[in-house]
Amino acid sequence: MQIAGMEIRVNHPVLALGSTDWLPVLELRGEAAVGCDTHVAIRVQAQVRLIKVRLFTDPLDEAPRPDPSFATVFEGPISLADGRLVIGDVMGVTRFVSLIGEGGRRQIRVAVDEPGWSAAAVDIFVGPRL
Repeated sequence: MQIAGMEIRVNHPVLALGSTDWLPVLELRGEAAVGCDTHVAIRVQAQVRLIKVRLFTDPLDEAPRPDPSFATVFEGPISLADGRLVIGDVMGVTRFVSLIGEGGRRQIRVAVDEPGWSAAAVDIFVGPRL
């Protein structure tokens, strides 16, 4: 099920998603995305154009679905303490919060249209509780 689709302007070339808890420092170095127990940081275009972000949850029983042509840049579990997922730039200027369900660990898959500094579209899939 798609639960949200948005276009956001980011002032910083790193988009973060994860728990409503404090955002830890995540160093991307040369990677397109990195994650920890509670958050994922993704390289995107900054201050050039709006970044299209689509959020999907399990089950995916209807269209639209995540774009199969996108490259997966992160896949793994993260903990959502209160069942809410925050998406926004790491500067905290743009912030979107969505209630996913009960708190706990969930499998997350993040895919982008073009990995690296040119990413302008991000699909986020949140699986069931682990």
